[in-house]
Amino acid sequence: MSFRENLKSELTFQGILVKELSLKTGINKRTLDNYLREKGNIPSADIAVKIANALNVSVEYLVTGKERQQDLEASGIFTPEIRLIAKKLSKMNVNQRRLVSVLVNELENQMASNNNTL
Repeated sequence: MSFRENLKSELTFQGILVKELSLKTGINKRTLDNYLREKGNIPSADIAVKIANALNVSVEYLVTGKERQQDLEASGIFTPEIRLIAKKLSKMNVNQRRLVSVLVNELENQMASNNNTL
């Protein structure tokens, strides 16, 4: 995947709007929009670092789509398996994501029920 695709995916995954990323990084919104366009530019290294820091990911992840193992371990909750599930969810339409949400909520309720009966 390209920088553009990885950035777009991470923004979706974190639920961050481009204008919010602009505020966090101090990078002009139009500049960020340009990085997200189909034929947009790739940022310089210093800009990529600002974006990665604001999103709490590595520059390597934004460029290659792959996290270093130590970054994954340091993030704790975002294991490779969870990130893969999140990426799959981001490709689903709204109705499919709602269905998954209902399923997860039902599983959570069943787990809570089981814990109360022990």
